[in-house]
Amino acid sequence: MSSSDETLWWIAIVAGFVVVLAVVALLSLLIRYVRVIDQRVAGIRGTLRAAAANTRDTALIPETAGRVDGVLAEGLRHHLFLGRVLGKVKS
Repeated sequence: MSSSDETLWWIAIVAGFVVVLAVVALLSLLIRYVRVIDQRVAGIRGTLRAAAANTRDTALIPETAGRVDGVLAEGLRHHLFLGRVLGKVKS
């Protein structure tokens, strides 16, 4: 084998080694990014579950609003009644 052939082989070996190192570096970055994405997805999943638990009883809001309106209406009737009664007593 001539000297130029040997030099070409060494260049090919070094280039292959550089390619292998680049592939290892890129795969390491990919694995790291996938782990970060997985952790963030888990965090988002937890947040969404907490939000779902937080809003589970929102169906009760209209019913509660109706009952609060009823209590306020009853309070208004008492206020008007007492205003009429106390107004007659002062006169």
